[in-house]
Amino acid sequence: MKIATVAQMRAMDQRAIEDFGIPETLLMENAGLAAYRVLQDRFPVAGRRILVLCGSGNNGGDGLVVARKIFSDGGQPQVLLLGDVTRYRGAAAVNWEIIQRLGIATTPYSSPAALADLIKTCDLVVDAILGTGLSKPVRGHYADVIESVNTSHRPVVSLDIPSGIHGDTGQVMGTAIRADLTVTFGLPKVGNLLYPGYHYGGRLYTTHIGFPPRLTRADDLAIAINHPPRIPERLPWGHKGSFGDALFIAGAADYYGAPYLASMAFLKAGGGYARLAAPAAIVPTIAARGPEIVFLPQVETDAGSIAFSNHDQLAAVAGTRDMVVIGPGLSLNEETARLVRQLAATVPVPIVIDGDGLTAISPSADSVCNRSADTVLTPHLGEMARLTGRSPEAIQDDPIGTLQKTAGRLQAIIVLKGAHSLIGFPDQRVYINTTGNHAMATAGAGDVLAGAIAAMVGAGLPVDKAVCKGVALHGTAGDLAADALGADGVTADDILHYLPEAVRRDRLAQDDETLCPDILTIV
Repeated sequence: MKIATVAQMRAMDQRAIEDFGIPETLLMENAGLAAYRVLQDRFPVAGRRILVLCGSGNNGGDGLVVARKIFSDGGQPQVLLLGDVTRYRGAAAVNWEIIQRLGIATTPYSSPAALADLIKTCDLVVDAILGTGLSKPVRGHYADVIESVNTSHRPVVSLDIPSGIHGDTGQVMGTAIRADLTVTFGLPKVGNLLYPGYHYGGRLYTTHIGFPPRLTRADDLAIAINHPPRIPERLPWGHKGSFGDALFIAGAADYYGAPYLASMAFLKAGGGYARLAAPAAIVPTIAARGPEIVFLPQVETDAGSIAFSNHDQLAAVAGTRDMVVIGPGLSLNEETARLVRQLAATVPVPIVIDGDGLTAISPSADSVCNRSADTVLTPHLGEMARLTGRSPEAIQDDPIGTLQKTAGRLQAIIVLKGAHSLIGFPDQRVYINTTGNHAMATAGAGDVLAGAIAAMVGAGLPVDKAVCKGVALHGTAGDLAADALGADGVTADDILHYLPEAVRRDRLAQDDETLCPDILTIV
């Protein structure tokens, strides 16, 4: 499913009206009707007192349509007006006129006490206050209303996006409605999918409100939900080389876990042959835990990391592998960093650069631009800050734009790891991954991801699709671990343990099953 920015959604509205002749009143009617159907399905309406909070824009107009539907089905809507009704225009003004003619109860906001009385006597709240056009922090009585709703313990249905959530970043603009469910119109907005907006929205439903597929599937909509293709079938007569041969350049003194997790994740996700180039001193310890791994013991620096003198041997081995993973637990030793930079720029096969490898290339990240094979970078927020020279706060204010610019500049596929990880491509495509959970915020989880991506290349997927599949499967393994163990105690080793089950479920899934079960389209 495609995802829209706020500006793209406005343009889509305009095209639907001007190019396809769909009246604005019909679009608003469809939006309100779809929202009402979801509300009716989840919360019986007849005889219920339902408080509809309406702002003075089109989001408020959508709320007026919902109020009409509640009224016609025997509910008791109470419309609380938070803005100036004289500012209603177009379809919103039409619906305001209808509301008055029907005699539906309406009242302007007057005081916190009056609001408290309305909330106390209602069974449900419909949030149609601010919509996606919010660009500054919520203040004044709008903030008071939002806080009152959040502390009321009443079910809340938000229209399009919870009021107070930025439509393009998912950030909370001062304060925001915490909804039980959100019905978004046309397409999901970026802010519906990115945290914390996704969390504030509750269960997310989508309705196309009558837009033609030419709009909702347009090529210029570069953002979409990550829904990668199926993993190719394993050859019944295959051997270990048939399922991928990957080299992992990883590990240092005191960093035993990262090289083990990355290389073993490759095997657990279906990879055939994992070679681990690690400092000689730590190899016996890792081998005791992962005897399936093939080891290439490396000469060490005085600090116990991989020495630059290993370069020629590593370059020769790397050049004949299906994929090379560089960086997990390598340490920040400068000699090792020089080795990473040299290999990253010259290895002629696809590479994943993760962890300390990202720190190593950050001062001269443009050196990967001219590689002859695919480059995959897997930074978390702090590593992305080092790659871009931007602060973490600036990246959070524009995660999609930052990812698009950086992927284009470095000509690399970039996985910006986090809650709902983002996958960016040099051609400006961005996929939002919806598997995974906060239990995965644990040391070593990114190392498992690097191995899973390499395994998908070994399975036969092109690198771009292998990245998307590896990210999705990694998140699924985290979901399985959290379901089985509880979120608080999940470790990277647990995520590793559930990778085979994630792969098994993916192979058993039907073609029409989705990796984003919380994104429901209303036909």
